[in-house]
Amino acid sequence: MAEISWELFEKQVEACRLCGLCGNIRHKVPGQGDRKAPLMLIGEGPGQVEDEQGLAFVGPAGQLLTRMLEAIQLPRERVYICNIVKCRPPNNRVPTPEEADACKIHLRMQTWLIRPKVIVLLGSTAAKAVLDPEIRITRERGRWQERKGIWIMPTYHPSALLRDPAKKVQAWEDMKSLRGKLKELGLYPDLYDPAGEKALE
Repeated sequence: MAEISWELFEKQVEACRLCGLCGNIRHKVPGQGDRKAPLMLIGEGPGQVEDEQGLAFVGPAGQLLTRMLEAIQLPRERVYICNIVKCRPPNNRVPTPEEADACKIHLRMQTWLIRPKVIVLLGSTAAKAVLDPEIRITRERGRWQERKGIWIMPTYHPSALLRDPAKKVQAWEDMKSLRGKLKELGLYPDLYDPAGEKALE
């Protein structure tokens, strides 16, 4: 077996034909960010803007995600962001369980390469694919669990917050919980300063 590397990962994604999503797209969207980041954010799948640019979370939901990270003083470029599926589902529909399963080989390789300490699952699709097919995001959001040395928390997808702004209150609680977990684990120590602590209160 070839040694796992980012080059191999990128070739694997580009050559992938494991499901039908690759048939009508402009770009595959593997993910981007700090490849040595202790924090990994996993969403559902690319939207129209992401498909056009080949980058994850650059549309309206991505812009909101950037602001959410900035609210806890975490620069977006310091984390790694990707999706369960690397190709845009038609009409931005939810990926099927079969499509998500087909793409897991790529996600497993990404996780192995990055070796994150913390993973945040953005939305129901990501939570079901990674944690439990029967999970309910409204019930499990904000709850931490440890798997194989990685702390994992599901929360709402930013697109859900755009559709239902009332959920932003809960999402903010989750972001504060994320910051607390990062601090507890001693991650991103350079980001903690008195002004930042006060800003979170």
